[in-house]
Amino acid sequence: MSTSTNHQTEKHTDVVESIVPMMPIVLPVGGAILIFLLAFIAVFMA
Repeated sequence: MSTSTNHQTEKHTDVVESIVPMMPIVLPVGGAILIFLLAFIAVFMA
């Protein structure tokens, strides 16, 4: 019995590793949106 396994070498990029270079842009933008939404809710409730 001969078992031949042909594994193709796929370059599998991790989702986290693809997001890490964008963190200096994503974090401040996300923070600004969150602060804006919280301030909008506070003004709307007042």
